[in-house]
Parts: sequence; structure tokens; C-alpha cells
Amino acid sequence: MESEKQVQSTGEDVPDPEEEEKRLAAAAREANRLSELRLVLLGWRWPGKSLTGNTILGREEFRLERAAEFCVKRQTEVEGRQVTVIDTPGWFSAQTTPLLYQQEMVRGASMCGPPGPHAFLLVIPVGMFTEVDRGRIEEHLALFGESVWRHTILVFTWAEVLRNMSIERHIKREGKDLQWVLEKCKRRYFVINNCIFGEHPQLRRLMEKIEKVVAEEGIYNPEEVEEKKHLDQNQNQNRELGARPKVNSAVGLAKLDVDPPHNSVD
Repeated sequence: MESEKQVQSTGEDVPDPEEEEKRLAAAAREANRLSELRLVLLGWRWPGKSLTGNTILGREEFRLERAAEFCVKRQTEVEGRQVTVIDTPGWFSAQTTPLLYQQEMVRGASMCGPPGPHAFLLVIPVGMFTEVDRGRIEEHLALFGESVWRHTILVFTWAEVLRNMSIERHIKREGKDLQWVLEKCKRRYFVINNCIFGEHPQLRRLMEKIEKVVAEEGIYNPEEVEEKKHLDQNQNQNRELGARPKVNSAVGLAKLDVDPPHNSVD
């Protein structure tokens, strides 16, 4: 009888695994919570990139009727924290993005203010994804340096066209090119419904996902890209400067081989 009471007492002291999991998840969210978030939107000219920015802000701040040529910065408060969103010029699908547009895209990372953006949101519409699409993404994210991938979350828009198909099945169906992009982002992705404005039920989960990226990867530093550019430029200049003496010395050696040595007796 006494042993039964001991078992019963011990059983009451064991926490419920489900409740414990919820408690730990809540503690992790609180530990990762940031007082502000700085986000940069990247993507094609018309895939819902600016619309995603409006969804995050809860109002229409980024104009949808024309393609932006310059970065636009807007701020709001979401879930009790300051959120800064930078909308960058979208890139072209079938032609090279003008250099001025590329430079403006890179400037968007610096517009967040120091120390840099917490995350890049790479906006991709649900639909056919080709090798060309992969190449365009690789080309434009390279402008920000290799480290940009560690801070990038792939955001799928227009997911309502999938109807009853899950996003996981869609990703698998699209094949190796989309898989490659996901792997570069460490399979960090999010599906957003841009048909909802105001109090959006998905925004809290998106913010938590961004905070998790920051907890794991830190903050993207745009100065690293500038330092790398200067380093590459200096290396190129050094190569050019270093090549000239070699040419001159080769000419000098050839001359020495041809001209007879001077005789000290003469």
C-alpha cells in the first residue's frame, strides 16, 4: 500500500512532456526575441516582392503599379518591435539587370543602418522554376557576397494556386534547381499569404523564423562586401603592376644575352 502511494506521488512530480516542450519553446522564443528587425526584400520585378513588404508592414507602402528603380525604406511596429523593410529594385527575367540597378540593390543592405540587415527575404512566386531562374538568383545574390546565403529566407508567394498540394510536394516536384536554392539557404523557407492585411496571423511565425536565423548566424555585415571589393581591386592592381617589371626584366635579359660583355682591358 505504501509503495503504491510512493509510485503515485512520483508520477505526479513528473512533468507532462507536451507541456514541457511548449515551455522550452516559449523560453527559446523569448531568448531569441529582438527589439527590432531589419529586412531586405530581393527578387524579380513582378513576383509579389513589394506586395510581401506591404503585408509585413500591414499597409500599402510600396507602390505596385510600377517597377521600382531605387530602394525604398519603410518602418512599422510588429508584435511590439520596430521592423524596417527595404524594398530593392527587382531584377529582370530574360535580360541582364542594369549596373545601376545592381548597385542600388547592394545599397539596400546599407540602408538598414549599422550593423546591417538581420535577414534577406528572397521572394519567389509558386510556379515553374527553371535553371535560368536559379542562375538569376545566383547572379544577383553574389552581389552581396557568399555570406548572404546564411542570412536568406526563401519566401514563397501566390501559394494559393497550389490548392490542395502542400508546399513540400511542390518543392519536390520543381526539381534540382529549386532544391539547390533551398540548400544554399539551409532549407529556410516560408509561405506567405499576401491577400491578408492588418493583423496578419503569419507574421509572428515569420518574425520568429528570422530571429532564429539571427541566433544561429548572427547579423549580415555589408562592410565585409565592401572590404572584399577593395581587396579584390588591390589584388588586381598589384597583379598589373607586378606584371610590368617582369616584361621589362625579360627585355633586359634578352639584351644582355645579345650584347657582348665589356672588356676591362679596353
